[in-house]
Amino acid sequence: MDKAKEITNKVWDMANSLRGNMDASEYRNYILGFMFYRYLSERQEEYLFDFFKDRIKDIKDVNDEYKRASVGEGDYIVGTLAKNRGYAIGPEYTWKTIVDEVNNNTIRPDTFQNMFNSFDKILKINPQAMNDYNGIFADMNLNNSRLGNTTTARARALTEIVTLVDQIEYKDENGNDILGRIYEYLIKEFASNSGKKAGEFYTPHEVSKLLSKLATVSFDQNILSPTVYDFTCGSGSLLLTLKNEIRSKITYYGQELNTTTYNLARMNLMMHGVSYEHMNLRNADTLEQDWPSNVNEQGIEQPLKFDVVVANPPYSQRWDNDDRKLKDPRFKDYGLAPKTKADYAFLLHGLYHLDPNGTMAIVLPHGVLFRGAKEGKIREALLKKNQIDAIIGMPAGLFYSTGIPTVILVLKKNKANKDVLFIDASKGFEKGKNQNVLRDEDIDRIINTYKERKDVERYAHVASFDEIKENDFNLNIPRYVDTFVPEPPVDLKKVAADLHETNIEIQKNQKELVGMLKELTSDDDDIMDGLNAIIKELEEETRD
Repeated sequence: MDKAKEITNKVWDMANSLRGNMDASEYRNYILGFMFYRYLSERQEEYLFDFFKDRIKDIKDVNDEYKRASVGEGDYIVGTLAKNRGYAIGPEYTWKTIVDEVNNNTIRPDTFQNMFNSFDKILKINPQAMNDYNGIFADMNLNNSRLGNTTTARARALTEIVTLVDQIEYKDENGNDILGRIYEYLIKEFASNSGKKAGEFYTPHEVSKLLSKLATVSFDQNILSPTVYDFTCGSGSLLLTLKNEIRSKITYYGQELNTTTYNLARMNLMMHGVSYEHMNLRNADTLEQDWPSNVNEQGIEQPLKFDVVVANPPYSQRWDNDDRKLKDPRFKDYGLAPKTKADYAFLLHGLYHLDPNGTMAIVLPHGVLFRGAKEGKIREALLKKNQIDAIIGMPAGLFYSTGIPTVILVLKKNKANKDVLFIDASKGFEKGKNQNVLRDEDIDRIINTYKERKDVERYAHVASFDEIKENDFNLNIPRYVDTFVPEPPVDLKKVAADLHETNIEIQKNQKELVGMLKELTSDDDDIMDGLNAIIKELEEETRD
């Protein structure tokens, strides 16, 4: 078994045994929060080992030297850490100190609250890092009665979590850091146990992989500082899959409405080695607060444009489509999505922030392809502007939050071709226990078909603008990809012959049964009468 998977299974089993009556989505904050705190503390330890290189020779001695040095150099060391690492953890609250106190049974009930409060205070030393670290542990409610009814009971529950997290191996058998993979596995496990709530924070890895590949097929790998954007970034998992498709060091941008999920995204990116200098995440409503933007030399605010935009926004969500938004540059050339279905509002936001040479891939419900009224007008405008590059119909049951089939739209601003590629990938999946899964071969077939851009019988069709116009700009996939497989012709003579043989076999079996019943003897006249009646009925059927 894969080492990261083996470790995660162990952690998951242990976590379930500890969480008691707390549901998975709630307990998640404690496990992942403490994992992240350990990560920050150990990265700080690595920095301090270099800082103290003239005083100590083993990283195991860092914590003791930090405590000793902090007596006279405390402010200087903390300031240096905050400046260079973006944060600082005081010597009395490092992970090693906390674990030692837990193991020695000397930890105070208020230690956990103090350690997180101290972290937030020290952050103020580096204003640049405040956005990425401030309030990141806010969802760890240490006074939660589900942890325990008393301060002591809650502290005991938290010490159990510390012990669990401290046991996690962060290296594989080859010494490679697998912390990010373990964290991602745990997010997935928590998602699968959170039901529909999971849709708020997790896009299944296989879907993320497909979106990332679609959005980077034409990506220029010579771009030195590529930027990527997910305007409903959830836990950041979709953003992180882009690391596998882009060679240069990426700067990540993401916006997320749910504060808990936003905190999870910040942790997730950093646990995957993304430094705060290359991470710009924001906790806000994408549709109400357009972001990100810069102010130019003339003092005019201009939207940031991205090389790659990916998204899996909430489906058919309500939003405020007040007419004043018609002046919003994101929507003014297309119109406003209906109040009860914000799907196109999300799409237009992402498209607005797409670089002229970039690509966007977004998951939406099938209805965006054929619903009329306001959505029909937006769809027509997108097609007339030649901004829809491809439409891929996906299988049902891929997501935790919904069982409906979805569709991926690939969009570009400067397309050379004037057509739209339709792919019906709805039947390419592996059926799972709780949800369906895209296999590697399913993903490869989609990507190869997208690259080749040719008709494939019962799978893909390249539709011209005129063809789409003839369909009144309706993009429903069955209009363009005929997946009907005719039934093989029925051989009536063979069917008749089979029926005749079946009847002969039935008559033969009935005769044998009659013979066996006649051989039965009994002193019970009622039973004999019943048997004789059955025999008579079967004899008549046999004669017929």
